[in-house]
Order: sequence, then C-alpha cells, then structure tokens
Amino acid sequence: MSDKTKANGPEQAQNLSRRDFLKSSVIAAAVTVAGGCAASSRPRPGPFIVRGLPKPIRVGLIGCGGRGIGAAIDCANADPEVTIVALGDLFDDRIDEARKKLADLGDRVRVTDARCFTGFDNYLGVLACDIDLVILATPPFFRPTHLRAAVEAGRHVFMEKPVAVDPVGVRSIIQSSDLAGRKGLAIVAGTQRRHQRRYQEVLRRVRDGAIGELVAGQCYWNQEDLWVKPRQPEWSEMEWQCRNWLYFTWLSGDHIVEQHVHNLDVMNWAFGSPPRRAVGMGGRQSRTAPEFGNIYDHFAVEYEYPGGARVLSMCRQVKGASVRVGERIVGTRGIAIPSEGKILRGRRVIYEFKGQEPNPYVQEHVDLITSIRRGKPLNEGRQVAESTMTAIMGRMSAYTGRELSWDWVLNSSQLDLSPARLEFGDNPVDPVAVPGQTPLI
Repeated sequence: MSDKTKANGPEQAQNLSRRDFLKSSVIAAAVTVAGGCAASSRPRPGPFIVRGLPKPIRVGLIGCGGRGIGAAIDCANADPEVTIVALGDLFDDRIDEARKKLADLGDRVRVTDARCFTGFDNYLGVLACDIDLVILATPPFFRPTHLRAAVEAGRHVFMEKPVAVDPVGVRSIIQSSDLAGRKGLAIVAGTQRRHQRRYQEVLRRVRDGAIGELVAGQCYWNQEDLWVKPRQPEWSEMEWQCRNWLYFTWLSGDHIVEQHVHNLDVMNWAFGSPPRRAVGMGGRQSRTAPEFGNIYDHFAVEYEYPGGARVLSMCRQVKGASVRVGERIVGTRGIAIPSEGKILRGRRVIYEFKGQEPNPYVQEHVDLITSIRRGKPLNEGRQVAESTMTAIMGRMSAYTGRELSWDWVLNSSQLDLSPARLEFGDNPVDPVAVPGQTPLI
C-alpha cells in the first residue's frame, strides 16, 4: 500500500483536541485527508432500490479489527449486491490484515490503495468516498463522532455495540439517531439478539403476556479471560492503549458496557423500557497487572425497572471461573429463557422455539438492507443508546459506590472520558476506580 495514499498513520502524531475531533460535520475536509478519494457529488441520502438491474451497494468499513472484518463479511453474505469499497482504521497493519481476509470475497471487494485510510481521522476519508452504507466498528469511544459524521454525510449505518462509553457520548448518539430519522437514513446496531428468531419469538410472547406481569429477572455474561497484546518498544502509550482497547474505560466503557450490554439490551426489550435506578458493585481481583489497564474484572448490579421489578445483572472476565451467558425473565405466570427459546410454567415447558434460525450476525444486515429497499429504514439508534446507557449507569454505580437514577445519568451527568488530546504520545489515564472515593460527575 502506497504511503502517499494513506491518511496520517501512527508514525505521524496528530494534534487533535476533543473539539477538533468532534468537528466531523466538515466532511469536505476529508478530500484532503483522503488523498485519492474525492467526496461524492451524488445527492444523499439515496436508498439502493432494485429496479431492473440490481444496483451495487457500496459499503465502507471504519474499524478493521476482528469484529469489523466479521461485520463486513456478514454484510456481504447478507446480499449479493454488497461490495466493499473503502477501509479505515487507526493502524496500517489492521488495514493490511483486513484486505487479506476480505480477499476471500473475490470481486465483492473493490478496495484500492486510494480508498484506504489510517490515523484518527480515517473516518473522514471513508465517508468522503462514494458509498451507500458504512459499518462503524472501532472501539466504542469513537462511535458518537463517527455516527454523527456518517449521518451528516447521508450514509446508512450499521454500527457495532456499544455505542458510547459515557453519558455525553450517549446523548450524542441519540441526537444523531434523531437526525437520521429526519433524513430517512437507516441505523442498525450490532445487538444481534434483536434479529435472532428464538429471541424474537420468546420476547414477542413475553410482551403479549405469556408469563403475566414481569416481576424480576436475571442476566449474565460470566466468562473467562480475553486476549492481551504485549506492549512493543516502538509503541507510544496512546498506541498501546488503542491496541489493547478492551482494558481502558475511556475506549471500551469496561466489559459491563462493551460485552454485557447484549444481556442488558434483552432486559430492556422485555420490560419495554430502560431501568429507573441502579445500584452496583464490582472490583478488580484477578486482573491486576498493568497490561489490564484500569477496568474491573467483575460487576454485580441490581436494576429497578418501572413498576418495581428488580433485575440482577452479573458479568465477569476471570480465568478459570465458571461460564454463564444468558437471561431469565420472571413473570407472575411463568419464566422465559430467551437464549434457550423456552417459556416455562412451573417445570412445564409451554413454548419451545423449534423453527429455522438464520445466522443472526448476517440477519441483522439482511434486515437493514431490506428496510432501506422497502423505503422504511430501520432506526435502532435510540434503542441501542438506551441499552448502552443502562450498562454505563451500572458501571458508574459500581465505580462510585452510589445508587443512581436513570434521569440523572441521562440528563445531568457530565461524565466525559475523552483524553485531553487524540495524538500518539503520552496519555495518562484515570486510576482504577475505588467505590466511595471515585467522584460522581
């Protein structure tokens, strides 16, 4: 890949302040950043409706890690007219890896050197290309800025969960989602359970009263440990953090946000609302070495939903510990276990899903594209923003030791985890949170 066709890479420190980074509305600036990809002059938005000969669906990918590459492949598998045409990532090697892995799609990938972009402003280059749909799959911290830029550029969006790491970011996602609605743009989120048949069938019955009034629930994402990328001598502190983004709250939101958001999204779906209050605890006992950044390794949170129902939320990433991932919804007339596709009354199974179940990671892209073609674009932006905020509220409660209300976190908290500057160099991070000492912002 020719260096002259890339945006600034990690070897070229970029002095971007938070304010500079958020000036994503000036998409014309991407022409300079892109090097070889001028902004499209086609009117936007433009749904790709098939009339006569199918029209290719030109897709750009921002965030070329494992999930981003997987999402691009899933999108291509969802529709034969999808073509991947542009790639963006913070790092050169991730672009190269993506091109190598996406090559299996053959002529469905038409990425040239001139449509590959790196650096903190890589998203501007991708959005300046002639694309219909963009996949946002960077670490969650970047999602609010990238979504706003995508919507302002008139692109339909698939964005991975979670969609923010703090209340300031969640409010931005809600604003961008509302703007997308006014512009007729689709937004689908990577909460694939919403597109999984067994979950859909069980939750439809729950919402229709199959288990009576909802009175309680439990949800879990307890698993063993995850990957770590050892620090390399040539990496700056900022680069090391970005390459190990799971372990820094400002990048991932902590694992309660980055991972457990799936289960919390199911609980919000079941209750038809986010929770009203949360009180939580957590800590860091098994992952204490510096390479694990400043996140916790376990959380337990009690959420109170409208009507007084209480939901116990547990998540853990501990090597050698038991694994449990799923949800359990308790009503006055039965229990629903969506992950198993079952509804029980006592010990008797009164419903069990036995139908065909397409891959939900592909189905979410099928649903996105179908909605655009039908002229009824899906917009899951506010929905996933609320589920992300549910997880953030639990983390904030555990970090501070305070019971928190939804209204305060959503409307009043000024917590913004952004670093002072987005540049490759030093980047001091907050110490590990201590309940009772970490301030509530």
